[in-house]
Amino acid sequence: MRKWILGCLLAFGVVAGASAAKSDFPMDQAPDLSNDLAALQSGARMFMNYCIGCHSASFKRYNRLTEIGLTERQIRENLMFTTDRIGDTILSNFNASQAKEWLGKNPPDLTLMAYSRSKHFSKGTDYLYSLLRNYYRDPNIGHGWNNLSSPAIAMPNPLWELQGERRPIMETVTNARGEESQVFRGWEQVKPGTMTTAEYDRAVAELVAFMAWMSDPVRDQRVRMGVWVMIFLGIFTLLAWRLNASYWKHIK
Repeated sequence: MRKWILGCLLAFGVVAGASAAKSDFPMDQAPDLSNDLAALQSGARMFMNYCIGCHSASFKRYNRLTEIGLTERQIRENLMFTTDRIGDTILSNFNASQAKEWLGKNPPDLTLMAYSRSKHFSKGTDYLYSLLRNYYRDPNIGHGWNNLSSPAIAMPNPLWELQGERRPIMETVTNARGEESQVFRGWEQVKPGTMTTAEYDRAVAELVAFMAWMSDPVRDQRVRMGVWVMIFLGIFTLLAWRLNASYWKHIK
């Protein structure tokens, strides 16, 4: 596993200077698992196993994971490296100076990634969920992987062992003006992974849910508070309106 992580990092470094092209490929809606503590805990395990080798979550401390139902003992035994302490921030073993020297650029911090990828009416969770499910083998890319959601992506597929290898089925269609374009028709599994498609989609959904929690851990509390604030303002507006009518009814 360590050798594979190093290989991914080196591959990332080869293409680190290239920026990914924009894609109009439609995003899939990520399942909302924000209130599923078991899913968040599973996502935390996925994050520590498959993301922390390259990426940090430097704005989050290990002891904050108690907020998703884990005890400090569970965190130490299952989610931490032996040199880390429970109050430490979640940092990759690959520090910034090493990353800059070896790769040419630093892999981005993932603490706020789900929030930062939200734009217009789309959600950052939808982006991440689609990205991690749209990898395919591409011999024309230096590290061997491409992505329908982010063409020429600099990061190879970190979950390829789980998902296996796939290729997109594209169909050439011609419009009324005689212009040809490629239309996505589905996936063909080239090599199986250790998970079925349904199991993999669930694992990715849990990982994305954990990343969303890291990005905004008080979102659900804020939404609930917002509902009560709106109810209060509605009642107060009604009372103010009736009070105003009562005050002015005798004044002509």
